[in-house]
Amino acid sequence: MESEAKIAIQGNRGSFHHVVAKAYFGESVSLVICDTFDATVQALIEGAADQVVMAIENSIAGSIIPNYALIDRHNLKIIGEYSLGIQHELMALPGQQLSAIKEVHSHPMALLQCKEFFKQYPHIRLVEAEDTADEARRIGENQIRGIGAIASKEAASLYGMEILASSIQTIKNNITRFVILQAQANPLEEIQVNKASLKFILDHQRGSLAAVLNVMSDCQLNLTKIQSLPVIEIPGKYAFFVDVTFDDFAHYDKARQLVCIMASEFKILGEYTQFKKG
Repeated sequence: MESEAKIAIQGNRGSFHHVVAKAYFGESVSLVICDTFDATVQALIEGAADQVVMAIENSIAGSIIPNYALIDRHNLKIIGEYSLGIQHELMALPGQQLSAIKEVHSHPMALLQCKEFFKQYPHIRLVEAEDTADEARRIGENQIRGIGAIASKEAASLYGMEILASSIQTIKNNITRFVILQAQANPLEEIQVNKASLKFILDHQRGSLAAVLNVMSDCQLNLTKIQSLPVIEIPGKYAFFVDVTFDDFAHYDKARQLVCIMASEFKILGEYTQFKKG
């Protein structure tokens, strides 16, 4: 992986996007820090970044729907993926007990993934914030006592925070899948491609989706993800975003050509090598 590329991430240093960027591109990765996912895409489009690391789904909270729409609307290309085991840590300034913490600030996704833990502590108010790591930074830099953050171990280390409780997410096997995006894809050799992300729109007819899924099955594709989004311009019509894996590119190519014929709109979001879990 080339570390010279400028990689846009949502969130500050120590965020889970930062963790993935380091794992995928190397420790010396050059980061473009952005407050929002929209800003990461803008950085890519304007040339301030070469690639984007973007969370797309979580095993507890589900799909991050707005990010599917961002990728589609800007015709971005998925060139890779990384699945990270998310460990949420509750942290605060050193020397405090949980009983002294009145509020915990973090990203809404992190709060959602940890809500069962906080049922034990009804005195703690959960406050939504823009980013996990940035809340740890804010508390550390401003020496704010009585307020905690949910973030990564890396964030605790970076910003001088003490971990009060480890791995507080509801489901311990908590996986977030991140995709690596470019404005334009660099085509891989067919032998390197074992996963594809596709979008298609079907005519509103009974059995149309079942027919497409049967084609994928007959062509020996493994459907690993399907997500529907309404087509805003056409009420009652839906776009389908699917991920498929395969052992033989020829089988995938046959399915791709058939689905293209069956669909009223068909788009390849990415053809890439599946990256194993972190």
